[in-house]
Amino acid sequence: MTKRAIHSAELAIDVHSRKEEELFKWFLACLLFGKPIQQEVARRTYSEFVNEGLLTPEAILRAGWDKLVEVLDRGHYVRYDFSTATKLLEVCESLKKHYGSLTGLLDQAKSRADLSRRLQLFKGVGPVTARIFLRDMEMEGVQEKEKRRILVPAARKGSSQR
Repeated sequence: MTKRAIHSAELAIDVHSRKEEELFKWFLACLLFGKPIQQEVARRTYSEFVNEGLLTPEAILRAGWDKLVEVLDRGHYVRYDFSTATKLLEVCESLKKHYGSLTGLLDQAKSRADLSRRLQLFKGVGPVTARIFLRDMEMEGVQEKEKRRILVPAARKGSSQR
């Protein structure tokens, strides 16, 4: 039986809005769907995060490990509940520390490959999770940066100093 790819729209997430809260919801969903676990379990667990209002890095950090384990267990994400709670806390801390937000991460990514690489620097984020995240992301900002870098002569790049 082949797993059908999950998409952000199926979870009522509008990544195309480019709003921080929508981007983080999709990232959270990808973290849950990236584990070798049944999609229905990941979907149910994501719904539990929605019900609890745990949809920002700050909310997840405030909730703490015990609350995250409780939410994961309610979604039947029991095989990975402890490790996922730890991973979510570490990913949220790292995201805030290094980028401030997912928007900050997207702004710093120079290309789709660079974004994938940066995502995979987070604890527990591997190629599968990065691929799921990127699949639904329109990389408009990144693509524009790539176009500007190609079209703007090297001498002009450094001339925008203030």
